[in-house]
Amino acid sequence: MSGTLYVVATPIGNLEDMSYRAVRILSEVALIAAEDTRHSRRLLDHYGIKSRLISCHEHNEHERSPELVAKLQAGEDVALISDAGTPAIADPGYRLVRACRLAGIEGASVPGCNAMIAALSISGLPTDSFRFAGFLPSKRGARQRFLEPFCSADHTLVFYETPHRLLAALEDLQQICGAEREIAIGRELTKKHEELFLGSLAAASEHFAQKPVKGELVLMLAAGEKERPQETVEEALQRLHAEGGLSWKEITKRVAKEHGLTGSDVYRRSLPLRNRD
Repeated sequence: MSGTLYVVATPIGNLEDMSYRAVRILSEVALIAAEDTRHSRRLLDHYGIKSRLISCHEHNEHERSPELVAKLQAGEDVALISDAGTPAIADPGYRLVRACRLAGIEGASVPGCNAMIAALSISGLPTDSFRFAGFLPSKRGARQRFLEPFCSADHTLVFYETPHRLLAALEDLQQICGAEREIAIGRELTKKHEELFLGSLAAASEHFAQKPVKGELVLMLAAGEKERPQETVEEALQRLHAEGGLSWKEITKRVAKEHGLTGSDVYRRSLPLRNRD
């Protein structure tokens, strides 16, 4: 019987956020694959966990995965952890998880902290629909090209950013999305100096320029406001019908999409025009 790969979430700041199950699993496995063994040793010592540590990070994961797969196939249970939060989410780990899946090895999630979810939950921004886009590119040109398609998104956008690039990122966001676009920024989440900013991009730039920024950051950009059509539903229906080339069904569908209405509503409003034909 093969062992199990446990993907274990660890605290993003406050050590009390470790779950009972996570402590038990880490104590029971034969081996813990950690992003930084020195960093993780402090966590394990805090909970008296004696399991053996081995490194598995961005630069050695490709080579380390076959070794860990072999141990799992030999029947050993292995836990995967990152420096903070949930492994494989903007952190190393997915290559190992994929290698295990392809080898038919069972995997189990031991859920817990995640900076993105923690930040969204206290942001005050809509969370019914959001997109996580990971870390922003470090260079300005690449960052602007990366951000351009997101400006018109109709859902909350989530990015990770480092302290020394925050002001440059906010400047680019203002240039692309406008200074009044709303943003929430989480900093030092779950730690003593936790901060959650909510306001416009311009206000955020002013706020974070006051003193050096410390701690990892979660940027949450509010959805852009949709531009309202310049013509009424009836005017749009008349124009498209006069232009020709489209059936009433196609016209109704296009106008409904442009005006954010249901097809049945636009169909009802098109009936007087149809009856004239």
